[in-house]
Amino acid sequence: MGVIFDRFYKDYDSWYDTPPGAFVDRVETGALISLLNPKPGMKILDAGCGTGNHSLKLAQGGCLVTGIDLSRQMLDRAVEKCAKLGLSVDFRLADGQSTGLCDHCFDAAISMAAFEFIPDPAGVYAEMRRVVRPGGVIVIGTIQRGSDWANLYTSPVCKGTAYEHANFLTLDDLTALDAANFDGFQECLFLPPGLPDEHYTQEQERSRRAKGRGGFVCAKYRR
Repeated sequence: MGVIFDRFYKDYDSWYDTPPGAFVDRVETGALISLLNPKPGMKILDAGCGTGNHSLKLAQGGCLVTGIDLSRQMLDRAVEKCAKLGLSVDFRLADGQSTGLCDHCFDAAISMAAFEFIPDPAGVYAEMRRVVRPGGVIVIGTIQRGSDWANLYTSPVCKGTAYEHANFLTLDDLTALDAANFDGFQECLFLPPGLPDEHYTQEQERSRRAKGRGGFVCAKYRR
């Protein structure tokens, strides 16, 4: 995954500057926060942190965050953004399947929009579980297969992008990672891609909730 995103890092954050991108970021972050329930001082691992989008938000809330990724270029961007915000995040170049981190050293672990690019999701989940203390929480969020957004990303429109390498998952796939410890989920991004910018609002999102599969799903597990 790191080699893939070393080729696509330059314009990665520009998506968040568009009205649809800002909306997507807002609803996905909302789903994460509702399941994670972060508190100041909470030690959190962000696996597949990319340019640090969620790592930095959690750090702004007082969490002690370690972000790992295989892409040096993405991590360099994360470090740069962190410095500009005056935050402290421990960004590391590391493999999600073999982090080198100690057992039970985090209160929680998250991974947002990374599992669809991971060849062995079960292996990365097992490593996340290893580093989280008993009683802790794991939250994984992914673009959901079968949704309008996944259909866009697998269409010819996205040929030549990182999404050519994606293997999108469903809620059932996430549940199966650890059914015995699965502890709930949040779906979001019910609005489809391609709408006029002014349609990307929370009110419109709520009106679509009962009309299809969420484009993004977060699953929570108890350690």
